[in-house]
Amino acid sequence: MSQKAEFEKIAEDVKNVKTRPSDQELLDLYGLYKQALVGDINTDRPGMLDMKGKAKWDAWNSRKGMSNDDAMSAYITLGKEVISKYGM
Repeated sequence: MSQKAEFEKIAEDVKNVKTRPSDQELLDLYGLYKQALVGDINTDRPGMLDMKGKAKWDAWNSRKGMSNDDAMSAYITLGKEVISKYGM
């Protein structure tokens, strides 16, 4: 299975875990997912009243400079840990 195919499969499987992962795990997954698909962040940071948007922006921005392939590999690794921890 190619890395991209495995990435897409893990991305779908993570959505179906039995228990909701922690906020930090979700933010880490989000940041890696966006970095793998889009690359470096390309939007302005949301305003101070958008707490969720800021957290997601910060999670993605923390991956700035990481290559798409490295982000994909890290996402696959973290996704497998989340699936193993919370079950399907």
